[in-house]
Amino acid sequence: MKGLNLYLAGSTVVILLYLVAQYYKPKPTDWNPTYLKDDKAPFGTYILYHELESLYPGAQISASRLPVYNTLIEKELEHSNYLLIAGEVNMDEYDYQELVKYMHKGNNVFIAAYKLSDFLSDTLNLQMNTVGTRYKTGTPLNFVSPALKSRQPYIFDKRLGDQYFSKVDTLRALALGRNGRGDVTFVKYAFGKGALYILPNPQLLTNYNLLNPSSAAYVSTALSYLPAVKRVIWDENNTRGNAGDESVLRVLLEHAPLRWAYYLALCGLLTFVSFEMKRRQRIIPVIEPLKNTSVDFVKVVGKVYYQQRDNRDLVQKKISYFLEHIRSSYRLNTIRLDQDFLNTLVHRSGVEETVVLQLIEMIDKLSQAVMVNDDQLISLNRLIEKFYKQAQ
Repeated sequence: MKGLNLYLAGSTVVILLYLVAQYYKPKPTDWNPTYLKDDKAPFGTYILYHELESLYPGAQISASRLPVYNTLIEKELEHSNYLLIAGEVNMDEYDYQELVKYMHKGNNVFIAAYKLSDFLSDTLNLQMNTVGTRYKTGTPLNFVSPALKSRQPYIFDKRLGDQYFSKVDTLRALALGRNGRGDVTFVKYAFGKGALYILPNPQLLTNYNLLNPSSAAYVSTALSYLPAVKRVIWDENNTRGNAGDESVLRVLLEHAPLRWAYYLALCGLLTFVSFEMKRRQRIIPVIEPLKNTSVDFVKVVGKVYYQQRDNRDLVQKKISYFLEHIRSSYRLNTIRLDQDFLNTLVHRSGVEETVVLQLIEMIDKLSQAVMVNDDQLISLNRLIEKFYKQAQ
């Protein structure tokens, strides 16, 4: 017993030491690109968001989690800039139309993203690509304007500037920046009094890149194309999602007492289900219903006749079945198929005389035939079917 107590005490001490070590262990760096304004991870945008006041002095900085259409249509926005930094921009036709109206009023839009929505790419006639591994230290970038062009090109760590525009509508877009190969890396679209600026490398605006003075200089120069305004709108819809939690449990999860009550109820339900999983009665066997094999039988017989190609035998059987139908339905003697038989059959069945006449002639002809071809068999079948359709 003493040895067991020592073993339990030692195990408890080891587990406690392990938990303490795990608690105080340094958290690994999160390199996932979030582009969130509150994220201090390398690829968050905490630094840029809090430096907007110095880039645009006196401007009111506000974030919006609503789609572009909802953000711009609800307010009369003038003298403002719209910043959208994300890995992918989800923008449909209605968002784009409202964005164009917004720019025509003299406002400006700055988009930095690796991927644009299909509608936006098709509308702007713009496509993106990656340089690859041509430059070992990173792709050099620079501005086109002589006043802004740096003597030494900007080179970024971790190949953050490798993205470029592989297709640009030169009739509408103005190239503001290029890489070492001459590819366009920064464009401007004019819309009335405003403009749309697009940068294909959003990670250039993240915390990791802005800690380097040279890299920060490139970002500040790129954002200097946006004029001084009264308001700056920071788009969070493409990074954080739509505003408001639409979950049906949002009220329960917002408050700690309700949240823990929900969790306890869920655990109790799972425990009850786990104990009640045993069946209280014998399993009821599944009895398959009897299958109707008539159709299968007809298909088999049809295949046999089709393979044998005995048209004469088929004709004799169809004539026999048809005459039996005449005898049973109309009480007629079918030994002699003469004019009296024809007149009586027409009167009792209500079928056109020409149809009955053709059918009787075909029966007389094929009953005495030694060979019957496919066309004759088909003609007989059509006449019989026509008789059945017109018969009363």
